[in-house]
Amino acid sequence: MLRIFLLLFCGVFSGVVIADDVWLLVDTKAMTIEVKKGQHTLETLNDIAIGRGGAGFKRHQGDNVTPFGSYRIGWVGEQSTFRKFFGLTYPSAEDAQNALEKGVINQAAYKSIITAHRSNQVPPQNTPLGGRIGIHGLGRADEKIHKSTNWTHGCIALTNVQIDHLSQWIDKGVVVKIK
Repeated sequence: MLRIFLLLFCGVFSGVVIADDVWLLVDTKAMTIEVKKGQHTLETLNDIAIGRGGAGFKRHQGDNVTPFGSYRIGWVGEQSTFRKFFGLTYPSAEDAQNALEKGVINQAAYKSIITAHRSNQVPPQNTPLGGRIGIHGLGRADEKIHKSTNWTHGCIALTNVQIDHLSQWIDKGVVVKIK
């Protein structure tokens, strides 16, 4: 009984135990990721890269913008061409509401995004808002380019060493706030 209580107390998301309130803060102005526990910063990773279109509110698929908002790690890709890929639960319910109001998505797309979130599932990744936004390494990409320009299609990129290091802190279900 105590074990069940502890699992519930720590938090469970889709069957994965989340480390006691560890979360990530992505600062697109400072170009950092802070690993946080509550309000305390455990570690800061510098010199991240974001989307070619900067950061803000995504308007549509292919805009190369890193989205502002609060998401969770929805899946982990250990066999990614980018070394590791931590997929975000983008688009959020808020993203879907804004897109519906602006006519970017229809009612059916909106409903499928909302239903996924209510079921703690990854939302559809093929709506007009785009998808497959995450935090990843470089893989075989050139680290010099990474350090000199924002090069992704909307993801947050780290060096391979950084993504390997970050992976000790996060797993499915961890909150990621992008500002």
